Amino acid sequence: MHTNLVDKYNVPGPRYTSYPTVPYWDQEIFSLNKWKNSVITSFKESNDSQGISIYIHLPFCESMCTFCGCNKRITKRHTVEIPYINSVLKEWQLYLNMLETKPKIKELHLGGGTPTFFSSENLEYLIKGLFSSTKSAEACEFSFEGHPNNTTREHLQTLYDVGFRRVSFGVQDYNEKVQKAIHRVQPFEKVKYVTEIAREIGYTSIGHDIIFGLPFQTEEAVVHTIQKTKELLPDRLAFYSYAHIPWQKGNGQRGYNEKDLPTGEQKRRQYETGKKLLSKVGYVEIGMDHFALKSDTLFLAMEDQNLHRNFMGYTVSKTKMMIGLGVSSISDSWYGFAQNVKGIESYQNLVNQGIIPVYRGHILTKKDEIIRQHILNLMCNFRTEWSNNQLYFDELIDVSIRLKEMEQDGLVIMTDHSIEVTEKGKPFVRNICMAFDLRLQQNKPGTQLFSMTV
Repeated sequence: MHTNLVDKYNVPGPRYTSYPTVPYWDQEIFSLNKWKNSVITSFKESNDSQGISIYIHLPFCESMCTFCGCNKRITKRHTVEIPYINSVLKEWQLYLNMLETKPKIKELHLGGGTPTFFSSENLEYLIKGLFSSTKSAEACEFSFEGHPNNTTREHLQTLYDVGFRRVSFGVQDYNEKVQKAIHRVQPFEKVKYVTEIAREIGYTSIGHDIIFGLPFQTEEAVVHTIQKTKELLPDRLAFYSYAHIPWQKGNGQRGYNEKDLPTGEQKRRQYETGKKLLSKVGYVEIGMDHFALKSDTLFLAMEDQNLHRNFMGYTVSKTKMMIGLGVSSISDSWYGFAQNVKGIESYQNLVNQGIIPVYRGHILTKKDEIIRQHILNLMCNFRTEWSNNQLYFDELIDVSIRLKEMEQDGLVIMTDHSIEVTEKGKPFVRNICMAFDLRLQQNKPGTQLFSMTV
């Protein structure tokens, strides 16, 4: 990787789990009624053929991990579990009341926070409550995020018994100095234990999350972490860049100095070294920041060009509608986005009043829909194409002009009707998508809104 390319393209940029990205949602044209109508329309169009996806945000953690930018509540009081679950089930009922038929759940993911903060009994209560008035679709995929330090055999067995077959464990890094800096101390033995138990129970896809660019992290530390990962051989990996966003309210990233972080060039070397090691082990790069063994469904979806990307990241289930339940969760009806309030108390008050707890969102224009599809194509398949009658928009010529320099740098191959990302360009796919991002281009932010692309 040439240093000048890293210096040139290491700028703040979105991760494109949506388009438009959250800072550019148009609140003036959004309303709760418009959101509800978009849900009803999307559901009628897609439930029978695709089913729907559900994300549930479980926000509680017993301690603060300082690398994390997610919405969470730090507490050791486990009496919060049942009241919160009851609120989530009430919110789900508010959506069910809008729909004429029973939804078919194609994909379900529990994220956080720390889902395994909750007891196995309470998680079972949540899932059974969710399915008391609905059903799962064929070839459904249920997954959850587990903390290696508090995930128990009971957690894994209970969730397996109610349909879960995929689990992801947050590893981050095995270097003790790095772990202490990010306040996430967990020995390799803990990760080994939960990985082996999950495999023994019958989970068909076990994932590990590894981060590069962490405070005090070196290239040698990344190599060590991947060598230890090789011993366990999880089915898939998220190997992604630490997002330094200390200005975001509620995270602990002010706990160390920016001088403790690797430079952009050091981060890129960490990534390139890690990528080469993972390739030798047998992992294939999937989209951006993800790797999978060829036996995993994520690889198979990429091969069939069925890979999808939404607020849950890369997924094998391409559904038009994704409903986010719980505080701060984001929903996607394909025609609009909506985010729930971030405070637990305000969230519970709203659902108790029978109000869907949305506080902001966006209704997509026709142009938004076209641009989103181009960005999805690039993020999932590293290629997009168009004709005069399909996926074309007036400013496409401006996009081509913005991409000319990237073409000269060898990052993309352009024709009159297509753009393909080269191997050299894959690490810069966020930058390439930014050329399509009209809302970003037309409204350059005065302050930093996004993490650095490298």
